[in-house]
Amino acid sequence: MIMTRTALVTGGASGLGAATAERLRAEGLAVTTLDVSGPADIVADVTDEAALRLVAGQIGPVDVLINSAGIVGANKPLLETTAAEWRRVFEVNVLGTVNTMRVFVPGMRDRGWGRVVNFASIAGKDGNPNLSVYSASKGAVIALTKSAGKELALTGVLVNAIAPAVIATPMNDSTAPDVLAHITSLIPMKRVGRPEEVAELVAFLSSDRVSFSTGAIYDISGGRATY
Repeated sequence: MIMTRTALVTGGASGLGAATAERLRAEGLAVTTLDVSGPADIVADVTDEAALRLVAGQIGPVDVLINSAGIVGANKPLLETTAAEWRRVFEVNVLGTVNTMRVFVPGMRDRGWGRVVNFASIAGKDGNPNLSVYSASKGAVIALTKSAGKELALTGVLVNAIAPAVIATPMNDSTAPDVLAHITSLIPMKRVGRPEEVAELVAFLSSDRVSFSTGAIYDISGGRATY
């Protein structure tokens, strides 16, 4: 009897999370979406580890963990940012990812199979002007992914990340138009990406089709990435 694999998608109510959930369901996975609001299967905050542990008790084993929950934060020069703005973005983008991994990855390790896909950003590699908080948080997600990938390399649990350039999602609706225009201009394909294009890459990284890659960062940037 072949068991259906299960997936948890954070930030799954909209944008890249929703597109990923739809794609994974098409792959035959039993997907649970989690978000702080909106049409998610479970409403919870990734910054609340206790709440995540309650979720784990409700939904049972998770084979695939997609960490797409994230916020952009302040659109302003570094010297105008506040400590509170830094803490909020890091709480969601970095500690939120750490929390879900600490809650759900031990079960994957014990069962000998799992896939974790963290959502970083090309901003975490290049650094976008006036988005220092967001860029730094995504740089942290990249380093976290590389570290965890090495730690879990012999367990059957693969941990990888994607680094998208700007994608047409609701999250970017709050990005200042001049900032959005600048980061789009850096893409050699001269367009923003589509959520379904990102979801296709995530589906690959969530499957048995990836087997000799962990701690890796997969660019999906329309040619922007230089390393």
